[in-house]
Amino acid sequence: MKTFDFIVIGGGSGGLACAKRAVSHGASTLLIEAGRLGGTCVNVGCVPKKVMWNAASIAESLEHAKEYGFRVGETSFDWGVLKKSRDGYIKRLNGIYQRSLDVSGVVEIAGYATLVDSHTVEVNGERIRGERILIATGGRPSVPNIPGAELGITSDGFFELEKQPERVAIVGAGYIAVEIAGVFKALGSHVTLLLRRQQLLRKFDAILRETLMEEMGKDGIDLVTCIELDHVEKDADGKLCLAGNEQKLEGFDCLLWATGRVPNADNIGLENTDVRVNEDGFIVVDAFENTSVPHIHAIGDVTGNVQLTPVAIAAGRKLADRLFGGKPDSHLNYKNVPSVVFSHPPIGTVGMTEQEASKAYGVDDVHVYTSRFTNMYYSIMEHRSQTAMKVVTVGEQRKIVGIHAIGLGVDEMIQGFAVALQMGATLADLNRTVAVHPTASEELVLMG
Repeated sequence: MKTFDFIVIGGGSGGLACAKRAVSHGASTLLIEAGRLGGTCVNVGCVPKKVMWNAASIAESLEHAKEYGFRVGETSFDWGVLKKSRDGYIKRLNGIYQRSLDVSGVVEIAGYATLVDSHTVEVNGERIRGERILIATGGRPSVPNIPGAELGITSDGFFELEKQPERVAIVGAGYIAVEIAGVFKALGSHVTLLLRRQQLLRKFDAILRETLMEEMGKDGIDLVTCIELDHVEKDADGKLCLAGNEQKLEGFDCLLWATGRVPNADNIGLENTDVRVNEDGFIVVDAFENTSVPHIHAIGDVTGNVQLTPVAIAAGRKLADRLFGGKPDSHLNYKNVPSVVFSHPPIGTVGMTEQEASKAYGVDDVHVYTSRFTNMYYSIMEHRSQTAMKVVTVGEQRKIVGIHAIGLGVDEMIQGFAVALQMGATLADLNRTVAVHPTASEELVLMG
């Protein structure tokens, strides 16, 4: 039986980063992946999503051009051309990932891995032993268990669409739902967004979710709140009908489920080990990415921790440094991870929400500073998209524990402010910084 120092199950961003770092430390490493390298992010997530968001942003700019004095003639949009270009880009990325892996020294096997016991995996009928094993199998979109659910697609299916649907129903309240809704709408589809509760983006700060909901409504997206679908059916014309709460919504060409993601931990042989999972099926790990079995580790979406690509990459590299690089204390700090929602307008956020800070420090110790304004870009337009910002601070020193912004350009500005927060900046530190004018980001250093 072949033996490796390290077997990595899953060739997504986290698994690849960990495998290559382990090899750089001299560990013999095997990576097993059945699909395309790069995982969700590269193939059906962040990367193709950003391409679609870019296209949507161009469509919006074409609409805005006339208000800046440009005579824009008749324009048209070809979904098929965009899909072909996007898919070609992803294929090139797959090749880059493959070539990088080929020269890294990592041994690769294409196939589905199953844990036979806590040290052994089986792939393509071959059993291989690993002194240590990493599970980095990611997650997949979930679909509700209701009659007719199979008539819809998921975010994976969104990237398979050959034609743009005219009328789209999206079910979900998370970032995937609002991102896809914004893309469809900007590119010309009629969009209905169905929420099971009253609000979208429930885990985000109130200023973000409330502003986004208002802006989506102004953009013409139909928002249906407090609806629980109980079945989906197709009518004689092939249109989809959605029913729930004694409501019936009809005439949709496409139904997209954006109702969350589940871990890929249910089909890899965990039952043959003592690896624990929680009630939602995510693998339970400690701060050092250890599972309940000492030599089995897990990172990324399969653990349910912060489900972002850079998080999985950072966690994987730090794990390899700890296991094979002589850094016994190396592990990722999951606090203050910045993130962006590529909605319309986009969201940038880092740190605690106002509610989280109040719970952690007490309401009296939390001091919040907000700003709402129209970005100068929209100042001469009839349609004026709003920008909103919030800085959450604690204590007499007004230490910053949260920064939240929504509006044009915040997706690019949040990274730098996240550095300041991570370094322990106070409101006074922001105020001491000379503003760059005229920009939206200057509002963050003028608060207080």
